[in-house]
Amino acid sequence: MNRRCYCDSGKDFSSCCEPLLLGKIEAGSALELMRSRFSAYATNNGEYIYKTCSSKLKNIEDIEAINKDDTQWLSLKVQGFSENTVSFMAYYKDNNQILVFSEDSIFVMEDGQFRYDSGEVKEGEVQRNEACPCLSGKKYKKCCGKSSV
Repeated sequence: MNRRCYCDSGKDFSSCCEPLLLGKIEAGSALELMRSRFSAYATNNGEYIYKTCSSKLKNIEDIEAINKDDTQWLSLKVQGFSENTVSFMAYYKDNNQILVFSEDSIFVMEDGQFRYDSGEVKEGEVQRNEACPCLSGKKYKKCCGKSSV
């Protein structure tokens, strides 16, 4: 059964981020790496997150923490990108509340491969009239945001 990719590219997981997560191919751009890292968080793949960090960020203890994390990552909205930066909003569910992680991420090249190096976390929240991050097709205020209206 084909599953839509976690990174919201519109492609099937098997032809989008899965080959990267399995180590069959490397990311060809900062944007592709960022999308695959979102999919890694969504699938609790701490090994991939560790592998795709710059050498200054690598912390072996992060692998187990990510693998055990019970955050439900819902969707991803890329707001802009350049050769080595990606701005995004990642929507997730925690304690039955939809929250937003927003960041301007910076990527570097190490050994010929893109690696996540740093990021500036920004304020972010789900807007009432935007599409619900749970991907129901409804507006947030008519779906998961009903209780906060």
